[in-house]
Amino acid sequence: MTVDRSDIETGIVGLGNIGQYHAERLVDLGVTLAGGMDVAAEARTRFARRYDVDVYDDHRELYDTVDAVIITTPNKYHEEYAVDAFERDLDVLLEKPLGHSIESAVRIAEAAAASDGYAMVGFNNRFANTVRIVKNRIDQGNLGDVSHIEANYVRRRGIPGRGSWFTRQYIAGGGALIDLGVHAIDLALYLLGYPEVTEVNGVARSEFGSREEYAYLDMWAEDAGPEGFDVDDSASAFIRCAGNRTISLEVAWATNRPATHEFVARGTDAAARFDLLEGDLSIYSASKVGPDHLEDTTIETRQNDTHTDEQRAFFDRILGTRDGGSTVEEALAVQRVIDAIYRSSEEGGTIEIEE
Repeated sequence: MTVDRSDIETGIVGLGNIGQYHAERLVDLGVTLAGGMDVAAEARTRFARRYDVDVYDDHRELYDTVDAVIITTPNKYHEEYAVDAFERDLDVLLEKPLGHSIESAVRIAEAAAASDGYAMVGFNNRFANTVRIVKNRIDQGNLGDVSHIEANYVRRRGIPGRGSWFTRQYIAGGGALIDLGVHAIDLALYLLGYPEVTEVNGVARSEFGSREEYAYLDMWAEDAGPEGFDVDDSASAFIRCAGNRTISLEVAWATNRPATHEFVARGTDAAARFDLLEGDLSIYSASKVGPDHLEDTTIETRQNDTHTDEQRAFFDRILGTRDGGSTVEEALAVQRVIDAIYRSSEEGGTIEIEE
């Protein structure tokens, strides 16, 4: 009988940086890290040495030994590893996005629906303390009717590494939109209560990564030059939802403007503005109590490790001690929006969303 986190034998598929990032938090939470899998021998060796666990080059061997799995591979391989895990009724925490394409995402969602395993997708930003405060205020009605979200996830120069899998269309499925936009779209829909998306109009651009003279200060991987870049580096979109709820979206790996991670939830009684990375949070309202006046309230809270809290929610859900966590159905809704933005950009017009 599973009674605490240490009873949940957990494996990690994909032993690169994000896999090790998850492993550190598993250990801190007292979860039993049972093993790992990667196709790269160097990654397996490094992981085994660091965590003293068994490692495999075949995920099926790992799956024979675990109760739950965290999948952190490049996007193209999500389907293979997730579907096999669901068919074994394992509990799965799958890093975002759901898949590298809408077709792959649908197949993953179908497998999850048919499985007895619990499924959660890695939208860790939902667990930021500032986001929790805003979501609580929305749910309590403090902001009134929230009808619009301004969602910005913009880097001035932040292409992960030209030539890495992040900048390869056939592996990643896209660029800044599928990497950063997936977080921004999920967060915006989450704050709105995940209404049905009805139509999307957007443009995805590739303006910087394809340049020989791309200037930057930092890059997270070696720069292979423009020939290693065939995805978008920014996107702008307008998303219409049921009930005339709307989202304006700006995402970028590279653009000539100051970086911003500002989100604004606009309601009829108040608005909340927060910085997703810095944690700044302010509430804006107006009042006729006394002379007419505008009120700006600053809220301070601790910044938290969102991946740790995400993992805590995942394992507590497995143990049956809490509800919540991002669902595969919500992740599929996000994937449909991403797909619609890309199609809108290609076709030059509005795309209606059909389930």
